[in-house]
Amino acid sequence: MTVETSALPGPGSGSGGLILVLNCGSSSIKFALFDGMADPLPRQPLWNGKVQGIGGPNADFGQTGVAAFPVTLDATHPYRDALRLIRERVAARLDGRNVVAVAHRVVHGGSKYFQPVRVDAAVLADLKGYIPLAPLHQPFALEAIEILLEQRPDIAQVACFDTGFHHTLAKVEQLLPLPYEAWRQGLRRYGFHGLSYAYMATALAERHGDAARGRTVVAHLGSGASLCAMQDLQSVATTMGFSALDGLMMGTRTGAIDPGAVIYLMEIRKLTLEQVGHVLYHESGLLGVSGISSEPRVIVQHEADEGEAGERARLALELYVRRIVRETASLAAVLGGLDMLVFTAGVGEHSAFVRERICKGLAFLGAQLDDQANQDDAPIISRRESRVRICVEPTNEEWVAARETLACLASSQVA
Repeated sequence: MTVETSALPGPGSGSGGLILVLNCGSSSIKFALFDGMADPLPRQPLWNGKVQGIGGPNADFGQTGVAAFPVTLDATHPYRDALRLIRERVAARLDGRNVVAVAHRVVHGGSKYFQPVRVDAAVLADLKGYIPLAPLHQPFALEAIEILLEQRPDIAQVACFDTGFHHTLAKVEQLLPLPYEAWRQGLRRYGFHGLSYAYMATALAERHGDAARGRTVVAHLGSGASLCAMQDLQSVATTMGFSALDGLMMGTRTGAIDPGAVIYLMEIRKLTLEQVGHVLYHESGLLGVSGISSEPRVIVQHEADEGEAGERARLALELYVRRIVRETASLAAVLGGLDMLVFTAGVGEHSAFVRERICKGLAFLGAQLDDQANQDDAPIISRRESRVRICVEPTNEEWVAARETLACLASSQVA
């Protein structure tokens, strides 16, 4: 389906620069429109929404203040058609203003890209080389970039990397215990969810002052999940490594797993590389263990079920929580203690029962939860006497991407 080039007014039309942020996943595209002329950049977008269910029979479009409604996408190129739909909807909301740049959340920047970068054909080619490192996310962000490069080369596109925040990791935290030649070839621990952690570094300092600059662990718990140990609001250790498959047990991903189990699946079970990848990324985690759902809030409703269904539901959540507790404790060891524990992202912000179970497992570190504050999703959910300040802080990856894009464009103008 052809996308009309007039669907998104660019720098040469109208007035007042707007930043469009695209966060592309395998079956959804989230978008947010920010006022790039405002100083400081507002935390809340002028307008946002998402197309979800791309490639399936029940795609829908949701936007600020409007309930999601079904949409029909071109069956041959559903992702391209979803992007067209977003562009048309955005264009209808511009009110004479122009989009000066499109910011893209790109999961992997490899060992070359740590700072946001304006994307041209050469940069795009580099980023395509990292697709095997983030197959759930990288291809779709790059597809959106490629489409816009082809159809709207007049509008700047900036890639903002989830790996970028972790460039402060010491070499010992990046190194994999493989032959050293692997390091020279770029096989290392990169870390992910960097846009979320970058927002935490800003928001926690604003809300908690110097208390946030101590020994802090942030738990980004969503369908993907990771932890980041921060000292002075910089990343010093994290649970995701070479790929977004590492670390915590997730909605459908294994997290860290004995590599011997992967060898077994291929050698004994005779699974192909593609089949193993599908198991590790799509059939494991909470979904794989429970057999019910990838969502903790759904699984918890089945803990009291009789027979195997109830047992698997209980085991899935117990393993999920235990992995978070173990990894939090390991990061506390790296930090030399724990002053602050922060929950963010979908599960972290909204699942009080998950936070309660995690904090119970961390009581030995001095974490004491205020039950009512926890139920209320309050900014601080620890008791006064708790040695660890326990917090809930909503993340805002889109704002970080817009902020980084403005900085990138300003630096390129100076250069």
